[in-house]
Amino acid sequence: MKIIALNGSPNLKGGTYLSLKTVCDVLQQEGIEAEILHIGNQVFQGCRGCGGCFSRKNAQCVLKDDGFNSIAPVIYKADGILLGSPVHFSGMGGILKTFLDRLFYVSHANGNLFFQKVGAAVATVRRSGGVATVDSMNHYLQFAGMLMPASNYWNVIHGNGDEEVLKDEEGMQVLTLLGENMAWMLRMREMGQTAKPPANRDKVYMSFIRD
Repeated sequence: MKIIALNGSPNLKGGTYLSLKTVCDVLQQEGIEAEILHIGNQVFQGCRGCGGCFSRKNAQCVLKDDGFNSIAPVIYKADGILLGSPVHFSGMGGILKTFLDRLFYVSHANGNLFFQKVGAAVATVRRSGGVATVDSMNHYLQFAGMLMPASNYWNVIHGNGDEEVLKDEEGMQVLTLLGENMAWMLRMREMGQTAKPPANRDKVYMSFIRD
């Protein structure tokens, strides 16, 4: 089993990286492979809503010159994802959001490649806005019908920089327990394959404005 963690911070090894590493270390101790990909320092085009991924059905975006199509397949193949972001104006970093918009839209266009996989999100914040940031990342996981482990509080850790993050004892406990619950859910998911899971369904679309 493997988890891909997405570091949405512009900084390679700041507080967000340490938050993700805390969870990933627990996963690895539980025998689950975990890899951190640094997304927040790259440049991705925004989704154009062209629908090309729906017509081509090849799990690729029609925008091919920014590296998205080389990263996305690695994520789609994993058994789950862990999203991590600093807090920018009570929301996730803009680069991460741009990437997730395309990642989940292409997944949706190809039959929902994340359906019933395991997903979680963590936010690193100096002072406030962490819960809103985690909530915004959770929207992607919920839309895709992912299995979402919890902890004993919201998945937010506080600190201005990596050294302060490590001093947040409650936040570190939250992330450690999240890693344990995530590992447990992954094993339960693997064991549960013997029980028939609910089938994935074609999405029903309905506009609220009708003739």
